[in-house]
Parts: sequence; C-alpha cells; structure tokens
Amino acid sequence: MIREHCTSTAVRPCPTVALPDRGPFEFPEPYGTVGIRVTNASDGPILPTGYSYWRGINAHEGRAALYVFLGTDRNRGGQGPSLWRVDKGSGEVTPCGPVLPADHPLMWSTGETWYWSACDPALLYACDLEHLYRINVETQAVETVIDITPYRALGKVLWQFHSSHDDRTHSATWKDATTYSPQGCIVYREGCENPWIGVYPATGALDECQIDKSGEWLVIKENLDGKDGEDNRIIHVADGHERVLMDRDGAAGHSDCGYGYMVAANNWSDLPNVIQLWPFDQAREQGRVVYHSPVWNVELNHIAHGNARPAPAEEQYVIGSGATRATGPRANEIVGFYLDGSLEAYVIAPTLVDLDAPGGGDDYSKMPKGNLDVTGRYFLWTSNHGSDRLDAFIVEVPDLR
Repeated sequence: MIREHCTSTAVRPCPTVALPDRGPFEFPEPYGTVGIRVTNASDGPILPTGYSYWRGINAHEGRAALYVFLGTDRNRGGQGPSLWRVDKGSGEVTPCGPVLPADHPLMWSTGETWYWSACDPALLYACDLEHLYRINVETQAVETVIDITPYRALGKVLWQFHSSHDDRTHSATWKDATTYSPQGCIVYREGCENPWIGVYPATGALDECQIDKSGEWLVIKENLDGKDGEDNRIIHVADGHERVLMDRDGAAGHSDCGYGYMVAANNWSDLPNVIQLWPFDQAREQGRVVYHSPVWNVELNHIAHGNARPAPAEEQYVIGSGATRATGPRANEIVGFYLDGSLEAYVIAPTLVDLDAPGGGDDYSKMPKGNLDVTGRYFLWTSNHGSDRLDAFIVEVPDLR
C-alpha cells in the first residue's frame, strides 16, 4: 500500500499482474496488497457490480468465509444472480451457484440493485418493481418486506431500494408505472403501526434517494431550480424537517452515507475533483474537504462507505475507485482516505480496468463501482483486466493507520 498526501503528483504505470484462474494473488510493488480473483470464464458473463453503495459482500464478521453476490447474464448463458464463497484464511474461492432455483421469477433479474443485509450474514435484499424481498441464501426462503401490489390503481412502481444498517428502515424512489418517470421518494419502517413513515413528492427533476445507515435521515437528489445540476433535500425522518443544499453550494454528486452524514463529490469546488463531508445536523462543521486530486482529469468516480458505524465520522474512512484513459496521479487505482480532513491518501491496488478493452461494454459499465464490506477490510469490484470479459475481484484492505 502507498501512503501519500492527496496533493502528490506521483504517477505510477499500470502494472502487469499475474492473475490466477481463480483465488488469491499479490499485487506487485509498490502496492504489495493481496487480491482475490472471484470469477472466471466458467462462471459465464459477469454483470457489473450494481453501485458503490449496494453491498456485494455479506456481513461475515466472526465467520471463516465471506460470500460475494453478483449478477450473471442469463440472456448470454449465465445462471442469473449467483453466489461465491471466499475462505478468508486461504483466499480459496468456491462458486455456489444461483441464489434461487432457475424457475424463480427473480432469477431473471440482473441483480443490479440487490444488496446484502449489513447485520445478518444470510440475508440478501432483492427487489422487483412492486416488492422488496429478503432472501435467506442458506435456506432459499424468500420474505416479502414491502408489497405495493394492493396499490396498483395508483399506477406506481418502486426503484432503487436502500436499507438502514439495522434492517428496519428502507427507502425507495417511486416512479410512474407507465412512463417510469421519478415522482417522489418513500421511507418505510418495519414494526410500526403505519410503516409508511415518509412520503416525499418531487418538486423538481428527481434522480434518486438514499436512507442513511442510521435510518434517521433521507437524502434526495433532485434539481430543484432547473439550474446548475442536482440539488439535495436532506430530511430528518422523525419530524420531517427538511433543508436544502444547492448544487452550487456543494450538493452531492456521487456519494455514500454514514450515520448522520454523507461523503460526496462536489463539482463546484475550486479544488480538482473534491470530496467533502456533510453532516446532516447543521450544528456540525459542514463541507469539510476530505479528499481532492491534484489534477482535473483524474477522479474517484464512486465512493463506498459500507463500513460506516455509529461513531464520529472523523474516526472512519471510505474507499473510492474509478477508471480513466488519462495518465495522472492515482489514475485507475483504489484509494482510501479518512474523513478527518488530514488529506492523506492510501493507495491500495490498481483497478486493472482498461477502458479500451472490449470487456464490460460501454465506459460506464466498465467502471469498477467498487463497494466496501461492513468490516472495511474487503473491497469488491468488477474489472475487464484488459480482456474481453468482466470479472470480480477483491482486495484485502490493510490497516490504513
């Protein structure tokens, strides 16, 4: 691992990495970290990891192995959403096959918006346009968490679910069932007499929303004034109090949430490709710069904070990843940094992504969009590794301090 200040202009050439067919390997110096190749051609066509804030690794604390969830394309010979077991001691990888029987309707999903529970190692969240489900991957039992089929007359569907760390509170974007245009956001809390505890119609051009890890704050990304870009509506779920953060004032682009805060890219900063910390409680310091690039043409496209815990943000770190054709500091590398404003960057591994190689489709699909497990010790992403296919990789994250 390389430790450098974020203003460092050091440029590292793309390394040649000897990849196994499956299992553990080492990234060469100056990285010196341990990687694990999860998939290979025998697994069929691997689909990109859904997004940096949807967990692809289960809550494996105290267990000898972790499980990886990925989609495979059934239209091109894959088995649908599938699992792989990774032994944490040896790095040995065992394909476990599809999550559910092949004839189950959910098995035709890409799995793009599915994600693991943060607290139960056996539970995987899955969805269709009218339901949020929990799948027990050990028993293949499917539990319905949210069901909007009784409300079909309203002509709505739900999209892009998120769940709090304790599995109680869930958010989603609702869309028109005919046009699929986003119309608002909902918050649903299990165990309440009326679980629909928040309904927030759009007032501008809506993109998406996300409940934070605590389940107490909702971030809605929405262009409220028709200018500049996406603004943020930050809503305290308990009382409905809302504040607005305009795009030109630092509103989140790509982001992930912790407990009562978000870590977000700000494309209006004077600093190149800046990432800032925004506590939702306005009594705390707003907009602390926690990372930036020394150049404009290299950025961390996606930030992952699946390791968030109920502790001060300053004690925690996130990991970002990206892909670019540009040559520059930390281009095509996996980078961690703390949220304390120290601006130290911890370069963990290369992404192995080649945007000019055919594997992965268009540039956006080739992006690693890596996500971080609940322990903060395993980072999962997909990469074409300069080939004609995508495969999934893990890097073991060393102690960053």
